[in-house]
Amino acid sequence: MKTVLVTGANKGIGFGIAKHLGLKGWTVIIGARNEKRAEKAIGQLRALGIDVAGWVSIELKAPDSIQQAAEEIVKRYPALTLLVNNAGIPGDMGVDSEHTEIATIRETLEVNFVGTFALTKALLPLLAKNGGRIANVTVPSEISPYWHPLAYVASKAAQNAMMGVMATEFQQASTPIEIFSVHPGPTTTDLNGNMALPGFHDIDTVGQKFAELIEDGLNHQGEFIELYPIVKED
Repeated sequence: MKTVLVTGANKGIGFGIAKHLGLKGWTVIIGARNEKRAEKAIGQLRALGIDVAGWVSIELKAPDSIQQAAEEIVKRYPALTLLVNNAGIPGDMGVDSEHTEIATIRETLEVNFVGTFALTKALLPLLAKNGGRIANVTVPSEISPYWHPLAYVASKAAQNAMMGVMATEFQQASTPIEIFSVHPGPTTTDLNGNMALPGFHDIDTVGQKFAELIEDGLNHQGEFIELYPIVKED
């Protein structure tokens, strides 16, 4: 069996990933904060013939919620072979670094980095047992002159460092887990206020390409993969 947990799968890129992995035969577990939205997503996926095992409540800024979710996953879904760390918050994307509140930095790091690391850490024994993989949905650590909200970019840079360190340690210890990062490229989602500029893609396009990456049969240990790189202007 191919079983995947996608965090933040009730909408946006997470939903697109869950949908297209499901269409390729994966059994999907929805990670979400809200039961109503999770159940709506499950109904939409099942209407497409996708095997949805259920949903797990995960609040990435709450350590107790993360621990409870991990225990539930180990108990109910012991065949888990892929963790997609997609869930995250934007922070305040409408201000420059000078006007970014310290509280916003802390909250964004707590969810996007600390929470993601805590969930990943809690599921490592199960993923190692199953020879599993971890794919983080992220953005480049290199600062773009076109888009650079401090809280969000800093939290994802930390997540990228986590991926690189873990990949190195997995290789050194011969741990049977593969971890890599995936940058979807500019995508129209709630996170960016449904921005739809030239060069942006929709969640279906991104979800399909992500699923193709997962199914390509290659080892991507430690890689940062850009599905749709941001084209630099001359």
